[in-house]
Amino acid sequence: MVNDIIADSLTRIRNASMRRLDTTTLYYAKIVVSILEVFQAKGFIEGYKVIEQNKKQSINVVLKYDEKGYSVINEITRISKPGRRVYKGKDALKRFKNGYGTIVVSTSKGVIANDEAYKANVGGEALCSIW
Repeated sequence: MVNDIIADSLTRIRNASMRRLDTTTLYYAKIVVSILEVFQAKGFIEGYKVIEQNKKQSINVVLKYDEKGYSVINEITRISKPGRRVYKGKDALKRFKNGYGTIVVSTSKGVIANDEAYKANVGGEALCSIW
């Protein structure tokens, strides 16, 4: 039983990219799929696919590397944790790592990137950061 499904997913992605694996498998959750959509839109992963085996769903994530074989993901961290939730207003979400990084935010308009949240004039729970 995994208590924090988001932290487990981020750790699996981080470990797979450090080992330079092509794919990794994550537990299925709607919030994880939403986070992966943001990662794919921002170009941090190639893609993902939801797989169903024996009535259990999992997510197969295809990682992305540059032409030299280095991972596109430099750092991926969990911000808001089950023991300490972190909420940020729209002004705190303006830029991250001079525009090279992304903060994934859970807002009233769904799970979106920090620049989209700033344009939509909404704040929310900062789930994780990636650059």
